[in-house]
Amino acid sequence: MTEHRQDVLAVIPSRWGAQRFPGKPLALISGKPLVQWVWEAARAARRVTRVVIATDNDRIVRAARSFGADVALTSPRCPSGTDRVAQVARGSRAGIVVNVQGDEPLLTSQSIDRVVETLQQDSAAVMSTAVRKAHDEREWRSPHVVKAVLDRMNYALYFSRAPIPVEAGAPGLAHAPRWVHIGLYAFRRAFLFRFAALPPSTLEQSERLEQLRVLEHGCAIKVVVVPQMTCAVDRPQDVKRVEKLLKKNPTREKSL
Repeated sequence: MTEHRQDVLAVIPSRWGAQRFPGKPLALISGKPLVQWVWEAARAARRVTRVVIATDNDRIVRAARSFGADVALTSPRCPSGTDRVAQVARGSRAGIVVNVQGDEPLLTSQSIDRVVETLQQDSAAVMSTAVRKAHDEREWRSPHVVKAVLDRMNYALYFSRAPIPVEAGAPGLAHAPRWVHIGLYAFRRAFLFRFAALPPSTLEQSERLEQLRVLEHGCAIKVVVVPQMTCAVDRPQDVKRVEKLLKKNPTREKSL
């Protein structure tokens, strides 16, 4: 299959059996399933050629088709969301493949476009992702929120569930930025398949963060800083948090 370098495939991995929140993709947020919020943002991205919801469950397939989504039924044996994305990508000729995490209902099309554009323009990076500023101290300390440390060129140095970097410097020193990671990754096609073929790394297993596999193998991840507020749905109580944020920003749907 000939690769089309200008084509961009966005895949939304959507698994039914999430450990902390089974059936999460179909949880209703302001009347719409979680996965539909994500799909609408991906579909509105100008740099995305095609959007596919990748799932292992017929209930998600039926729901996705009801709101007009393109759906792929993937193997229930996929060990991770990235493996699910890679399975769908093998049937595409896209030169860039975007893993749009299915638990990010506040994600906007603008953020997706910026992550894709950054990878297209940076030949040193094999993938790109996004971060935003931490909202408050509680979020910063939460192990359910992934933090990131960047170098001066906005390449990722590390990701963690711990609040990094630790502020151990002398009083009065400028604080390092507190970056929160957003579940959005753009891969070069060849690297996506290479990544999926690599065994889980030590740091990845320790933190339960797939992107650390990339860093442990010495590959560069370019990071985009976006201004938007996001709230990943990791547990049932996160649904109410997202709905509160939507009420504060009633024009959210116009910014998809």
